[in-house]
Amino acid sequence: MSKSFIEQVHYIRIPVKDLELSVQWYRDVLGLKLLNNTEELAILKVNEGPFLLILVPTEDETFAHFTIDNEQEFSIGFTSPELSKFHQYLIDNQVKVEDIKEDNGHAFFHFYDPNGNKLQVHW
Repeated sequence: MSKSFIEQVHYIRIPVKDLELSVQWYRDVLGLKLLNNTEELAILKVNEGPFLLILVPTEDETFAHFTIDNEQEFSIGFTSPELSKFHQYLIDNQVKVEDIKEDNGHAFFHFYDPNGNKLQVHW
């Protein structure tokens, strides 16, 4: 096959413990636009692009990240042209944030949503 039938990633689903708290956090702290909110899920949009983040409530002990050698690894990576300002903004909003690191010319850091999902942002 020379070309994939898949055009793009449309959405990613994230497990959350408290849907309302999570909707508030992703909307108010990360600035995502809430498109739909029901008892089963909430749909948020990242700026004007086609990408959606879907929050799915669960009582299971599960996360949107995985582990390698018992170390948490992120599954979802965002970009931000104002990495340092965003880092400080998250700290000011009591978000669990790791230090900014550099790797081969780009900077990044990890942070956690209220449910413990590990996320990354880079530039």
